[in-house]
Amino acid sequence: MDKNLEKCLEIIKNLVSDVQGAPYPGDEVKPELYAIWYEHCQRDAVDAFEFLDENFPDKTDIGKTLDKIFK
Repeated sequence: MDKNLEKCLEIIKNLVSDVQGAPYPGDEVKPELYAIWYEHCQRDAVDAFEFLDENFPDKTDIGKTLDKIFK
């Protein structure tokens, strides 16, 4: 598997994992727990955007590239 593809999949898995584990904001969730979760999601989202910007600079081709990956 291509090294960039492996890195992309790792970043996406981290982001999805953080989002799936999101605490529901309410009375039971302490602000500290929510802040920790939020920081993790922000970090992984920034990593994902930076990776995409670095490896897929031409935004018009990203759809074609992703189509090739998932075929």
